[in-house]
Amino acid sequence: QVQLVESGGGLVQAGGSLRLSCTASGRPFSTYAMGWFRQAPGKEREFVAIITLSGGSTYYAGSVKGRFTISSDNAKNTVLLQMNGLKPEDTAVYYCAAASRFGVVARDYDYWGQGTQVTVSS
Repeated sequence: QVQLVESGGGLVQAGGSLRLSCTASGRPFSTYAMGWFRQAPGKEREFVAIITLSGGSTYYAGSVKGRFTISSDNAKNTVLLQMNGLKPEDTAVYYCAAASRFGVVARDYDYWGQGTQVTVSS
């Protein structure tokens, strides 16, 4: 069983930065990629970014490309999401997730963290 624990959320002013961290324990051999999703109140969970654990290929949602950076430290079983230039519309609960294949929709992911709140004030 994989357990994912996110940290690093908080309250920040527009234009500011936050760095989210996701640490995995018990990661199975079949984990191919790690992703970040977010869910704002009243909205569906949406894809933010993905990184493949072998090779480090990345892909971003258009709304965050150029502002967010996903990275991984495989030795520490940790995935980071550096968020710069934050906007009020980035306010959401952010989740990390593990997948056995490349995917940009929630159903592609097998394991999820509990989420961390990010609030951006205007």
